[in-house]
Amino acid sequence: MSGTELHRGLDGITVAETRLSDIDGEAGTLHIGGFPVDELATSATFEETVFLLFEDRLPSADELDAFRADLAARREIGEDVHAILRQAASEEVPAMDALRMGVAAASLDAGDTERPREAARRVVAVFPTIVAAYWRYRQNEEPVAPREDLRHAANYLWMVSGTEPTDAAVRGVETYLNTVVDHGLNASTFTARTVVSTESDLVSAATAAVGTLKGPLHGGAPGPVLEMLEAVHESGDPEEFVRERLDAGERLMGFGHRVYSVRDPRAAVLATAAEQFYDDGDDFFETVRRFEEVAVDLLSEHKPDHRLDTNVEFYTAALLSGVGIPKELFTPTFAIARSAGWMAHALEQRSDNRLVRPVSRYVGETDCSWTPLSER
Repeated sequence: MSGTELHRGLDGITVAETRLSDIDGEAGTLHIGGFPVDELATSATFEETVFLLFEDRLPSADELDAFRADLAARREIGEDVHAILRQAASEEVPAMDALRMGVAAASLDAGDTERPREAARRVVAVFPTIVAAYWRYRQNEEPVAPREDLRHAANYLWMVSGTEPTDAAVRGVETYLNTVVDHGLNASTFTARTVVSTESDLVSAATAAVGTLKGPLHGGAPGPVLEMLEAVHESGDPEEFVRERLDAGERLMGFGHRVYSVRDPRAAVLATAAEQFYDDGDDFFETVRRFEEVAVDLLSEHKPDHRLDTNVEFYTAALLSGVGIPKELFTPTFAIARSAGWMAHALEQRSDNRLVRPVSRYVGETDCSWTPLSER
């Protein structure tokens, strides 16, 4: 199909209808399940958000209790999965690789992978257990068993640290999970829908999506953002830091987004959530705020025709660090949130499925003649 119009990266191509999230990149707005992101993120528990995405409505009190209990009952992982995570930890593989292995293996001890809605709940429930267990093994500590009496966010913090989380930390993590739970047809979500379009199972879709999210152009930036902020804080000169990076032609992590031409609305939500974890006048958070101001101004000077504003990754780093999540777990924590969006999209794809099958433009030779091996 050499004559087809080329859309690199599928820019501007609409391939699905969804009720899950709506982005206006020009206005800088995001609605999730019909709610403005700032309202949903700060008001809902994560279980309410997952129910909203799965059922297209908010739950009643009784429905929420039942849904929360059902998710909690699906959190355990078997010894086969633990063995894989122990091996991954002993070889010090990256946390996202361990998550990918764990998710793929989690179907070994689950009897509901052939029932899509149950499989979707299992995927959401088991992500935090896999991440936390792997992290504990990396620290030469035994995993902390999940607790059914804790909400999703609280249980994650409990399994990572082994200590009772504060209400503020739980709310901070819930705000983060709600903020990034879904975001249009991004690369990992598109991957999940593509897998399901072949009538494959939801665990396979989740595994493929994890592999996609791992890439630094998608979900892998919050850790490097924190390292950048720490370096700036130590130097005490954000302007010099930014100028050096821009003069060297380096990308400034935490700024610019494929979709937004203005400030990412999720950055505002996470900035407010992060601030409470730093004392008034805290030098580090002052550095974060000052760095954002300087970076936006200098980026505007450097690329006057291409606005690069703050994206979600910038304040993700400040919030998750403030809550106490190790930077090695920033992207896996992103995956814990986005797993619900992936599964909601997978269920939506199944409800009105068509195999995803784009075309490519061939640019190779067409008049080659075969040369025998002896004559090459």
